[in-house]
This record gives sequence, C-alpha cells and structure tokens, in this order.
Amino acid sequence: MSEVLLKDLKKVYDNKVTAVHDVNLHIADKEFIVLVGPSGCGKSTTLRMVAGLEDISGGELYIDGKLCNDIAPKDRDIAMVFQNYALYPHMTVYDNMAFALKLRKTPKDEIDKKVREVAEVLDITQYLERKPKALSGGQRQRVAMGRAMVRDPKVFLMDEPLSNLDAKLRNQMRAEIIKLRSRINTTFMYVTHDQTEAMTLADRIVIMKDGFVNQIGTPQDLFSKPVNLFVAGFIGMPVMNFFDGCKLTLEGGKYYAVIKGVKFELDAFQQKALKKNNQQPCDIVCGVRPCHVTIGEGQLKAKIEVSEMLGSEVNLHADCQGDEVVMVIPTVDLDVDVSMGSVVNFTMQPRLIQLFDKATSNNLIWFDEVSYKKNAPACKEYNF
Repeated sequence: MSEVLLKDLKKVYDNKVTAVHDVNLHIADKEFIVLVGPSGCGKSTTLRMVAGLEDISGGELYIDGKLCNDIAPKDRDIAMVFQNYALYPHMTVYDNMAFALKLRKTPKDEIDKKVREVAEVLDITQYLERKPKALSGGQRQRVAMGRAMVRDPKVFLMDEPLSNLDAKLRNQMRAEIIKLRSRINTTFMYVTHDQTEAMTLADRIVIMKDGFVNQIGTPQDLFSKPVNLFVAGFIGMPVMNFFDGCKLTLEGGKYYAVIKGVKFELDAFQQKALKKNNQQPCDIVCGVRPCHVTIGEGQLKAKIEVSEMLGSEVNLHADCQGDEVVMVIPTVDLDVDVSMGSVVNFTMQPRLIQLFDKATSNNLIWFDEVSYKKNAPACKEYNF
C-alpha cells in the first residue's frame, strides 16, 4: 500500500507568511492526484513538504501509514521529477539513472538490469551512452523519469515536469505519462498550472488558491460542479461565461434565474437543492460554459465581435449588454449569420446554468455537497 495522508498540513515561512493553510488530503494507493492552481497558490510548496524538501510548519504527513514529518527525504521512499530535469551534466544517461542505486550499494548486475528495463519502457535505450547536453528536452525528461523509476518508489512526485517543453512535445509527453502510469501502477502526486494536464492525467484534482484548497474532485466534477467562482473560471477552456447583475427569484414556490432581464425557470434538481437549503432570493452571478450556449433562438441577444473558425467548430466572442460571451458552436449546427457586427439570439438550458452567490462567490447548488473546505476565503478573482 502506498497511501499518502496530509492532515492539516501547513507551511509558514520565517517572515510569517503562510504559504499553505491546513491542507487535508487522502491519496489512495495507486491514485493519480494532480495539484493545480495559479502561480503562488502553494501547490509546489505542498509537494516539496511531501518530498521533505521543505520543513512542515504544522500538521502531519503519513506515507504508507508512517508519520514522515521528521524523516529525511532519502528515507521516505519517494522519487521526484523536477521541472528543470536536474540531471548530472557530466554523467551519461546510464550513470544518471543508476546513480541512486549505486548509492544504495545495489549489486552491479541488478543495477544494469533495472536501468535497461526502464530504458526500454521509456524508449531511451539508444541514448544510454549519451550525456544530457546531447538530448532534446523531451528525451531529458524521459531520463529524469527513468532515474526515478529505477528506484521502485512508493510514491512518484512530479513538479511541473512538462512546463519547459513546447506545445507539441508537451502533448506527446502527456501521453507518455499516461502509458507510464498504466505500466508501473504506483501512486502519483503531480503539480501543474496547466489545466489540460490536470484534466487529462488526474483521477482527482486538487484546486488551490492563495494556499487554500478550494475543491477536490474528479475532472468531471470540477467541470460540472464548481463550488465557487474561482474554480468555475479556472477549469474549462474557453473559460466559463459569467453574467453580472443577475437575480435569483422565488415566485409561486418556484425558483428563477433572471439574466439580463430574461427569466429562466430552473430545473427540478436545482429547485430541490435550493429548497433543501431554504435559499432566499438574492443577487447572483450566473455562469454557463461556452459549449452549452445555443444560438439562433432564445430572448438573449449578443453582438458578434470576433469569429474564430476552427474547422469542426467556431468560437464566437460577443457582447451581451456589457458582458463578454464566448460561444463554441459546432459548424454543422451553424445556420445563422455570425459575421462581425451581426446580432444573434442565444439561450442555454436552465440545468446548465451555474448559480453563484454574489456576496460569497459560492455555488448555491454545489457548495455544500462537494466543497472540501467550507472556510476557504471568498473569491476575489472576479470584480463583480
């Protein structure tokens, strides 16, 4: 078993700045967890505390059931892959991969067997006698992963391992990591600021902001059930559309969302959730994914400002009474004029509208159900 448990983990630096606030996270055996968030959110600091590269200011860290707060990094049975590869430039690929095993005084024949097995898996056998400077960025990253793999660690830690690669190579390496995960079947803790990496790699995603965990869930949960404005705006590309100046009303025992003067009767699930919480009418911010917008019908109107033809779909950037609206429309469904300056009607299914309390930024439907930390500060990302 290679479980990792973080209990109220905290990091406070000498200047009294708190970088990580009471993180609670249970990573199951063989689970792939991705920590994601903007720069400075505390994700790398959290990973470095697990690795032993940062002292833990408070809380407890357990790896495989063992309290590791004061255990040296070399004794935690973890392996870390860094953003800058951290390869020894004077050593060959073979020696870089074998180095940790040599320090353990592993027999030479066993070292050779492991290095060559891992090199075969990563398709770098032909580079074993080269030095890092003779390799491309993707090849160096494979060597860095191979150096970690030969140790058979309980937990793999990866700190933005693909951020130095170009877009095409990043896509290729992402696929390689998915294949690698299926072959070695161990526990992964992965840090990135790239939501595409998070969505495609993770079993569960941890979204952090300002040192706080905002939400933990599957990629689909975070896309469909964001607990606050920050999560909703961070996950998804293009980003979610937000409509300011909206109202949640209650008429005849039914809840309605009023967007730009247009009333949407919420669906049965939303009605039930709001009634369960005894939700009172209030000012709200409404959110809808660009792919959930339907054009050519409905009472809402928007003026097209930019039209981006992408082949199978077109991205429309429009203005709706002062709010920018992005619409992702399949070209097969495009039967209205979307040239620059044209005005289109649009709508969305009420069940796909996200409702955020303007005062707290929390999602009126999902916050109580899937929020991990209810005392996370209100989102200041959007100035509504």
